[in-house]
Amino acid sequence: QMTLVESGGGSVQAGGSLRLSCSASKDFFRSWCMGWFRQVPGKEREGVAIIDKDGTTKFADFVKGRFTISEDSAKNTLYLQMNTLEPEDTAMYYCGARYGWCPLDWEFNYRQLNYWGQGTQVTVSS
Repeated sequence: QMTLVESGGGSVQAGGSLRLSCSASKDFFRSWCMGWFRQVPGKEREGVAIIDKDGTTKFADFVKGRFTISEDSAKNTLYLQMNTLEPEDTAMYYCGARYGWCPLDWEFNYRQLNYWGQGTQVTVSS
């Protein structure tokens, strides 16, 4: 079992930054696939960024170098640093986890991850 708790969401203006945190109930370093996903009402949850169990990071194309995903193994915490935010980034952001490797189609197949937090809302105004 894995419990995930997100924090750090909020309201910012376009061009601003936010750092999301995901606190995990157990050590996930180099053994779990960890990722950030987002969802807007009426749409499927989509992948934003993941860290695979070997430390490899991957990002959705829409990130365009604006976001960074990182982890603090001592704190069992996953982060998403989001810079140059755009109104299109407005969504509920979720932290997800799966033991082992990330699925190859992680961006579009969120159901392959087994554990989820409750989400944190990010709102970007123009």
